Parts: sequence; C-alpha cells; structure tokens
Amino acid sequence: MASVNKVILVGNLGADPETRYLPSGDAVTNIRLATTDRYKDKQSGEFKEATEWHRIAFFGKLAEIAGQYLKKGSSVYIEGRIRTRKWQDQSGQDKYSTEIVADQMQMLGGRQGGQSGGDDNGLDEGGNAGQRTGGAAQGHRQSQRHAGQQPAGGYGGGGAQRDGFDQFDDDIPFAAPLALDGIPFRR
Repeated sequence: MASVNKVILVGNLGADPETRYLPSGDAVTNIRLATTDRYKDKQSGEFKEATEWHRIAFFGKLAEIAGQYLKKGSSVYIEGRIRTRKWQDQSGQDKYSTEIVADQMQMLGGRQGGQSGGDDNGLDEGGNAGQRTGGAAQGHRQSQRHAGQQPAGGYGGGGAQRDGFDQFDDDIPFAAPLALDGIPFRR
C-alpha cells in the first residue's frame, strides 16, 4: 500500500523569516508558524485556544520569495511534507528535529507593504504559479506570453480593458467568515 506524507497548515509567522544560502548557492528560508485550535471546554462551556508551533523550511526560489515577502505576523497557507533530521550537538549527543519542508505557499490577508497588482501568492517550490494566482506570479507568467496576447483572466489591476470593467482595478472587498463548523474565529 502506498503511503502519504502531506501537511497543510494555515497560520501566522511568530518571527521574521531567516534566509541563508548553501555553498551551492541555493536559498534556504526557515520560519516558525503558529496554528491555533479553538474548542469548547465541556466542563466550563468556555471557548479555549491551544497554539502549536511548527518549524517550516523553504528551499530554492520559494525560499527567496518567502524570505522577501513574509514577515512576523504574516498569515500564510503552506503545503509540504514532514521531515525528521538527526544531528549531533557540541557534546556529541544525537538530537532529532522535526520540521515541515514546504513545497507550496499562499500568502493570505490582502496586500501588505504597498505591493501592486495583488499578493505574491500561489507559488510552488520552483517559484512557478500553481492554480492559485497572484501579482508577482501573474506578472512573471505574462512576461512569458507572446507579445500582444492578453490574459484570459486573473487578479490584480492593469491598464487593459476587461469586459467593460476597466474602472474597477481595485481589490474587491470580501467579508471575512465569522465561524468554521460553529467555532467563531478570533478577531
């Protein structure tokens, strides 16, 4: 039977990303991501929270993007796999570290830092856009198209007229959901 090693997390960064480069020149970015479970205490009837911290590692182009655009407090969706590493401390003792190796990232929470054309979302480990699209990824894809072709759709503003809605190139506001499965979101 086949096995599956798949992790999906949505959370907030607890600190700014740490980016370093391997001798090969490849980027590695590490973040600490907090996820919070909300539940109702059966005895008291009160809603409680339990926060779990995760070590996330990005490699290659995705590491460069994560290091550039993520910051402390950023909300992010991550897909990846669990990896446990064995290493030795200074005294020679074997130590183990479990982390998530991210292969996809989706920035959440709207524009930050004055980026134009939307968020730099929907990037996989090669820095390529997956099904999720966004500003920098869309711009990269558009630069690869033949001259004169217009995108069929997408996010972000632009000078091109699209179906008579050229005056509406701003972000469209959507109401945030108030609850998931009857459990209210913290505001």
